[in-house]
Amino acid sequence: MIKTDVIIIGAGPVGLFAVHQLGIKGLTANVIDNLDKPGGQCIELYPDKPIYDIPAVPECSGKSLTDELLRQIKPFKTNFHFNERVQEIKEEKGNWLIKTNKNKNFLSPNIIIAGGVGSFEPRKLPIKDLEKFEGKSVFYSINNKELFKNRKISIFGGGDSALDWALEFSKISKVTLIHRRNEFRGAPHTLSQLEQLKKTGKIVIKTPFQINSANQGDTLKSIDIKNEDGKIEKIETDIVLGFFGLIMQLGPIAEWGLNMTKKTINVNTENFQTNKPGIFAIGDICNYPGKLKLILSGFHEAALASVECFKRARPNEKFKFQFSTSSKDIQKRLGIKND
Repeated sequence: MIKTDVIIIGAGPVGLFAVHQLGIKGLTANVIDNLDKPGGQCIELYPDKPIYDIPAVPECSGKSLTDELLRQIKPFKTNFHFNERVQEIKEEKGNWLIKTNKNKNFLSPNIIIAGGVGSFEPRKLPIKDLEKFEGKSVFYSINNKELFKNRKISIFGGGDSALDWALEFSKISKVTLIHRRNEFRGAPHTLSQLEQLKKTGKIVIKTPFQINSANQGDTLKSIDIKNEDGKIEKIETDIVLGFFGLIMQLGPIAEWGLNMTKKTINVNTENFQTNKPGIFAIGDICNYPGKLKLILSGFHEAALASVECFKRARPNEKFKFQFSTSSKDIQKRLGIKND
């Protein structure tokens, strides 16, 4: 059982800023996210797309914003639980018992839902025969690229993720890149590199093809792909990687008895608490009159929710608002030395 002051569901920009607001108040947080890394929508949907509405930052990318938020919360040594989803919650004597799909158990007086528009799940290859190989030979994300060294890898997809991993794995493995269209969606430099590797035989490209079937048996040895004319080709492969983007799902949150409006969670604007005491919603997933779906708005919501979290986590302490510029206590938590 992991005990913590706050459980944050979602490691996007708003969830990361919530860590900061809790941290400067002396509260501990554990962050749970269904993705394999922090950043949420910013990283998965538009890592390089310019963002223009962050105060004092004229322009940044989703990646650079995430990197700076992580740098900001580094002093708090927060525990992150990636590739994991909150499956069940149960109230117990003013606290929440939280269980994940990996059977981790948490106990906390506060839950902050900062899940954007829900959890992200990969779009999977439409072949039933591949399901039994998932996590062994079929993957939709990469955690440790060393596991793919000296293998025969078939990569499906035509976007940045598929192209970047094709280039990366071509250095250590035999790669076949398969896409249902003749055109790829990637940066010009990436496409140029891909063409060079194709010419030298470092990467085999099959277009326009889609997966048709996989071999039977307990070990993946080959797949069949089919083009628009019905032509079928067999490819020997040890590993299949699929990069088709993400599906946004609200998941088990929809079953927690929260007041909801069109897949968003209703909150009050005093502290962004839901109808369940100790459960808060911030960012794109929350709903209230005048709500604007901006990262800026989510930062404001995180700041106010953190105050109520403090009151619930420290019921015997009086919350005292202090400016970070004048509070030695806050500066100490941030690792700032005062001479």
